[in-house]
Amino acid sequence: MPRRADALPTHQRSRGAAALRFEVARGETRLAELHQAAPMRILFPAPEPGEPPLAALVNTAGGLAGGDEVKVTVAAGPGTHAVVSTPAAEKVYRSLGPETRIAARLELGEGATLEWLPQETILFDGARLARRLDIEAAPGARLLLAEMLVFGRHARGETLREGSLLDTWRLRRGRALLWADGLALGEGLRERLDDRFGFAGAEACATLLVAAEAPLQAARDAAREAGAAATLPRPGVMVLRWLGGAAAVREGLNAAIRLLRARVLGAAPVLPRLWTC
Repeated sequence: MPRRADALPTHQRSRGAAALRFEVARGETRLAELHQAAPMRILFPAPEPGEPPLAALVNTAGGLAGGDEVKVTVAAGPGTHAVVSTPAAEKVYRSLGPETRIAARLELGEGATLEWLPQETILFDGARLARRLDIEAAPGARLLLAEMLVFGRHARGETLREGSLLDTWRLRRGRALLWADGLALGEGLRERLDDRFGFAGAEACATLLVAAEAPLQAARDAAREAGAAATLPRPGVMVLRWLGGAAAVREGLNAAIRLLRARVLGAAPVLPRLWTC
């Protein structure tokens, strides 16, 4: 007798979450709240001398599959300065149908500085990713934000031929929308990645976003002189883009992070130690 469809076994899916809040206490940025739900964990490696606190988002499952969901919330209280990164690239595996969903929300209090610098996300062939990033910045807050996507496991000779991607960003300051961005790839994904008017066969792409209530023209010009495609879509917002080979994109992104940490944040021109360990 055939088994009923609703009695068939289903794949186990993860519902991970991570949330943290930084506040100023005793004159320093300190962790004030922490929540984590498997497979997500947050570790706090010791920062280099003179560097702000560093939070490492860790996926203990080693990657995300179709149907998995992850929610991350980071709140930087007034006057704080913190860095959030990852110890390795995030992997999004081939899906049997459902999307992998990632939602991140960043909240910056008045005068806060937040550096959101995860390492790259690798889309395996057949991956289906829906990712959303929402940022709320109070007056005087500064943000340095980077995201990099790699289309396939090129070290293994794999390219991204099938799958889907929906990647959306929203940046608001005082509830006013400053920046909105979106990337949608679905049917005909490989053709769009190969199209010379699309991604021109690139292995990877990256975006670096800077938000600061200060003149950014000098920083933009310095980034351009260093070879980055940088623009100021509106006052207080700078966007840099890379498209090409995975190694070249990462190298360009790394150099721009170092440059803009110094030019915009007045910090040391270094990467999070997790990127170099």
